[in-house]
Amino acid sequence: MLPKHAEVVVVGGGPTGLVLTATLRQAGHDVLALDRQEEGANDSRAAAIHAKTLEVLRELDVTDRLIGEGVVVPTFTFRDRDRILTRLDFSALPTPYPFVLTLQQYRTEKILTERLHALGGQVMRPYSVSGVSMDADGADVEVEGPNGLEVVRARYVVGADGVGSVVRQSAKIAYAGGTYDQSFTLADARVDWPLPFAEVQNFFSPAGIVVSGPLPDNQRRVLATVDNPPKVIDVDFVQHILDERGPTGAWVKELTWSSQFHVHHRIARTFRQGPVFLAGDAAHVHSPAGGQGMNLGIQDAVDLAHTLSASIKGAKHADLDGYERRRRPIARTTVTFTNFMTRASIVDNRPAQLARNAVFSLIGALPPARKQMALHMAELA
Repeated sequence: MLPKHAEVVVVGGGPTGLVLTATLRQAGHDVLALDRQEEGANDSRAAAIHAKTLEVLRELDVTDRLIGEGVVVPTFTFRDRDRILTRLDFSALPTPYPFVLTLQQYRTEKILTERLHALGGQVMRPYSVSGVSMDADGADVEVEGPNGLEVVRARYVVGADGVGSVVRQSAKIAYAGGTYDQSFTLADARVDWPLPFAEVQNFFSPAGIVVSGPLPDNQRRVLATVDNPPKVIDVDFVQHILDERGPTGAWVKELTWSSQFHVHHRIARTFRQGPVFLAGDAAHVHSPAGGQGMNLGIQDAVDLAHTLSASIKGAKHADLDGYERRRRPIARTTVTFTNFMTRASIVDNRPAQLARNAVFSLIGALPPARKQMALHMAELA
């Protein structure tokens, strides 16, 4: 049986929900976290953890462990096949973590889950939220679980339940934007790789884009746009993508995981409706260009946890609307930036492709432009 009351109900047990719940628990709050999936069932799409995220996760004491399990990547290059257009060097950025850290999402979630357990919290699974009813004093959360329908009364409810957020829909918050025509294919593979291993490489080609970065255990992540993906992603298909778009001499030996999906670029009209708040993909979603999605959600979670904690404790400075004022402009900028990057990557006529490559070559020749781009990707801008 679930409790009848909670200070905060967090809907969603992915990285955003885990960080939010753990931060609230660490502050001593009564928080109930719910997720409809069994533990470990989340799709592990995210692999990049940026500098700003590593900074904000220090207060949960998980940053060092993440770094210990991941791959430190100081360089990001944009290439026209084998030719470098722009090289971004993160090593000089103003942060204790001047790099991109790559780690599979399921491993990040495992570390966050273990930290939550150490703080005396947990995510209740499988519990599916079917609706949220709000009033002036809080909200009633309807939950379907092993014991049937239950209702939990909460002072605050946070929707960290993804693109199809039930919380957002219950609050009748619009989710404006669109969907890219192309499908995105993801594959984690063991590959003989002819270029530097500890580098993320973004390849432009007339056939489309492919991005590759290192993962632990000598694997590489391969992300590509595909117009008509096959039903099954196999070694031959990934090899074909790399032969057509990637570096000369890459050889795919084995796939350890694969997925394909369509991507939205959307942002919620508001991140707060009375006692209901949105965070992560429930509030904003965008292209995987730059690997910023999970990072944005984790940073939302830390900010929102502090905002709710101050309100619950009755702090004079508590400002519930401050969360949206801080986080929505950042989300809007990220959605715009990644949409530009994706649109530039998937242009399908040769004159536009040549113009795009010229722009990236110009950025590569201008140190201030390179630094600003690196700052934005590291979420330090």
